[in-house]
Amino acid sequence: MLDKITVVGAGNVGATTAQGLARRELARTVVLVDVIEGVPQGKGLDQWESAPIEGFDSRVIGTNGYEETAGSEIVIITAGIARKPGMSREDLLKTNAGIVRDVGQHVKKSSPDAIVIMVSNPLDVMAYVAKETTGFPRERIVGMAGVLDTARYRSFIAMELDVSVEDIQALVLGGHGDTMVPLASYTVVSGIPLSQLLAKDRIDALVERARTGGAEIVGLLKTGSAYYAPAAATVQMAEAIARDKKRVLPCSAWLDGEYGMKGLFLGVPCKLGRRGLEGIIEVELTGDERAAFERSAAAVRETMDLLA
Repeated sequence: MLDKITVVGAGNVGATTAQGLARRELARTVVLVDVIEGVPQGKGLDQWESAPIEGFDSRVIGTNGYEETAGSEIVIITAGIARKPGMSREDLLKTNAGIVRDVGQHVKKSSPDAIVIMVSNPLDVMAYVAKETTGFPRERIVGMAGVLDTARYRSFIAMELDVSVEDIQALVLGGHGDTMVPLASYTVVSGIPLSQLLAKDRIDALVERARTGGAEIVGLLKTGSAYYAPAAATVQMAEAIARDKKRVLPCSAWLDGEYGMKGLFLGVPCKLGRRGLEGIIEVELTGDERAAFERSAAAVRETMDLLA
C-alpha cells in the first residue's frame, strides 16, 4: 500500500477513480482535488462514509488546493472540460492544455517524485503537455488509453460471440481516438484466433465500433461522456504501479525510437511497476496494422503542432 495517491479533477471520471482506488486500498490516503469549492470535499466525505459498508480503510479527502497532496506517489490527472456531442478530442486541445499546464506546475512543486497517469483528453497530447511542464522523465508519465480502448474492443467481441469477457485477450495500439489501432492479429478467445470464430467483415465492424466507442457513449448521454470504464482502466494502471505487479498493459508512452518513432506519446504495450513505465514491448505488425499505426501517429503529431 502506498502512502498517498492524488486524483486531480472531481468530475465523474475523477470521483469514480478515487472510489476505485480506495476500494482496492491502494493507498492510505486518496486525495481528490478540484477548483470548485465544496465538490471534492463533499464527494470525498461521501466516499469515506461508504468505507464501513464497502470494507476499506483508505481515507478519501477532498480539497481545493495542493497542500494536502504533498508527497503523493501517484498523481492521476482527469481535470478538463468534458467532451460534448459533435466535439472531437482535438476540439478540447487548447482549453485542456491550459488546465494541464497549471496542474503540472502544482504537481512538480508538491510531488516532485510522483508517477503521473494522464486521463484528460486529447490524451496523448495532454501527456506531452504534462511531460513538458513537469520535466519528469518518460518513466514517470503514462497515459490511460489502450487499457480503455482494449476493454471496449473486448466487450464488443464478447457480445458478438456470447462468451465471457475474461476469455478474450486483445491489444489496441496507437493514439487514443478515432485513429486507434485494434490488432485483430493479436486477438484471441482462450487462445483461439478471432479469425477462426468470426468472418472478416464482422471483425472489421467490431474494430470500427471500438474506434468510435467513446463517441457512441457521448451520443447516447448527450450531456456527458464515459466515466465508469475510463475510471476502471485508470485504477487498473494505478494498481499495477502501486503493487509493483509488472503488468503488460497498452498505455500511452513517450516513444524514443520504439516502433521507429520518436518524440510523441502513443499507445504501445507497456510494463508497469513501482518505477512507473519499466519497459515497452515491440510487437510485429502486419502491413495494414503498421500503416494504420503510422496514420495514428501522424494524427497525434498534427494535434501536437497546434500547440506551437
